[in-house]
Amino acid sequence: MLSRRALLRNAAALAAASACPARAEAPLRVLKLQRKTIEVAGRPASVYAIAGADGEEGFTANVGGRFRVRVENALDEPSLVHWHGLAPPWRQDGVPEISGPAIPPGGAADYDFPLGFGGTYYMHSHYGLQEQLLFAAPLIVKDPRRFAQRQEIVVMLADFSFASPQEIYAGLVATGSRHGASRMKMRMGKEAAARKTAAPDLNDVAYDAFLANERTIDAPDVIPVEAGGRILLRLVNSASMSNFRVDLGALDGSLVAVDGQDVVPVTGRSFPIAVAQRLDILVDLPKGARAFPICFVLEGERRQAAVILSAPGAPIEKLPQAAAEPAAALDLALESQLRAASPLAARKADRTIPIDLTGDMARYVWSIDNRVWNDRTPPYDVKAGERVELALTNKTMMSHPMHLHGHRFQVIEIDGTRFAGALRDTVLVPPGKRVVIAFDADNPGRWAFHCHLLYHAQAGMFASLRYV
Repeated sequence: MLSRRALLRNAAALAAASACPARAEAPLRVLKLQRKTIEVAGRPASVYAIAGADGEEGFTANVGGRFRVRVENALDEPSLVHWHGLAPPWRQDGVPEISGPAIPPGGAADYDFPLGFGGTYYMHSHYGLQEQLLFAAPLIVKDPRRFAQRQEIVVMLADFSFASPQEIYAGLVATGSRHGASRMKMRMGKEAAARKTAAPDLNDVAYDAFLANERTIDAPDVIPVEAGGRILLRLVNSASMSNFRVDLGALDGSLVAVDGQDVVPVTGRSFPIAVAQRLDILVDLPKGARAFPICFVLEGERRQAAVILSAPGAPIEKLPQAAAEPAAALDLALESQLRAASPLAARKADRTIPIDLTGDMARYVWSIDNRVWNDRTPPYDVKAGERVELALTNKTMMSHPMHLHGHRFQVIEIDGTRFAGALRDTVLVPPGKRVVIAFDADNPGRWAFHCHLLYHAQAGMFASLRYV
């Protein structure tokens, strides 16, 4: 993860770079795809990593600069990285079979495009089921004019299983979503099976652990802060299948951005975060030697992960494995309140595409407009320059976080009510709900559009849009 020291070091380097003449070319930075071992619940676990030259994971740059990166694959298998939330040229988007070929073992690929807008993003593998094994890292594009006097803290959320992703997926396919992964649940323990039975339409997979910055709640990441410090929390849900509710505990927070895009601030102590979404939350800490847990509670359950913000001299108490109450399933209550700080220009849609989210839970088949994705599935065609609306209706009994590559879109309607909602790249569509999003076709190419639940996408809830 990006430590505070690394963030400060990167900021200093970027400030020095910004003092160079405008004609100076941005340095080429190397990201290496490799394996590493972490400890989960007292056991070693082999996972993936995206490491920079200094060993720190992730990437930080300033808005207005360039994303000039070489990805080197040090793995013994192919891979490809997607820059989630950015708007690169189509061929640099990192999606096999759509934007370009996978990087073979020992191979490399170069990327070079402008960073036109700031925010909290992340990078992750888009190859097979690699994402399940923590194959993700922060991608932070800073705007030096904003929040310069705040300590930035990046938190990456993940779900973890000691079973292989292939074993998890095979179990789901063999037995279906509602009763599925029963074999997986048996091998993960009776308690996990009981949790699953209580919420059959949430949480397809009974995970062994939930992580915040690669640590379980037994040994959470304790992050040094100043007493009375001013904090910017950059929260990234890089989990494969798990939505959470953020619990700030005794702290009041101001939500100022979602998916990297500014919103009219919303204050609170609890915020939903679906798979692949990001939240920027401002927190002002009280004075004194105190520690402040920030918890992430799995929707529909009490299991949680956490980090602890600790002022000098603060006593650190052991955190409970479970929250006091189960987290409510994520809904659209907050989404309907959010308003973009800089909405899309007012304009009538040139094209509206109705899209049904479909599937068969019993057979674990997921689809879009009843089409199960394969590399011959025709794209949705639009035209360059159009204002496009996608009217998403969820015909299934599970929520789907839908992600459009290469564009920022605006949430403009929920169940028939129009409003100038948040700009996003990933929106949650709960069962039975209709959500309309709008975007401008200003980045030509063929772009993936899919459910960001890993095994739903793998099972067919995947499509593409195309224009030149």
